[in-house]
Amino acid sequence: MSDFLTQSPETDGALHRPCVKVAVVMRRERIANPWQPWRWVLADVVPHEDGFGEQPRLLLRDEHEERWLHPGFKVELFTDDAEGYYLNVTTPQPCFWVVWRMEEEAALADEPVAVPQIVTLSYHDAGRWLDAQETVEQVPAPPDVVQWLQHFVDAHHVLQAKQRQRPQSFKSLTDRFGNPARVSTEKKFGGAGNG
Repeated sequence: MSDFLTQSPETDGALHRPCVKVAVVMRRERIANPWQPWRWVLADVVPHEDGFGEQPRLLLRDEHEERWLHPGFKVELFTDDAEGYYLNVTTPQPCFWVVWRMEEEAALADEPVAVPQIVTLSYHDAGRWLDAQETVEQVPAPPDVVQWLQHFVDAHHVLQAKQRQRPQSFKSLTDRFGNPARVSTEKKFGGAGNG
């Protein structure tokens, strides 16, 4: 396994949850737009290293881009979200999702900086944040993280049996007003054979 994977105790010390400690790299890149010459994007999610420290820091700055490292994120796996991890790991490209916001970080820069808030491997978490109108971006998860996530899903996810849909013929019929309707197979009118 790579530097991504560790085992870490929950904050109360009573339970242990599988987790991955990561750092997020955000990139500010120049774009051809006279009203907004720069944009922020998620560049990468990398294994956390002790040498990164605890504070965000500028890695690179030139006329075309800036790269900022944001260390110290813990991506924990929760058994009650096994479905969300299953949905991620069964896609063609499993990924990390990162929620980030623009913040006034006077200590970091003279203008707003994109600051990651949360990193997850849960499809459900990412969907909830998107529904809440947050900025959520993704980067591919490396093969060892995908394998680790697959082991967790295998251990904790239970596929829900599909409910058999009741045939439509057994449903009671109603008219357009919701009143019970009756269908008859009796002939009410004479035809060519009656005579």
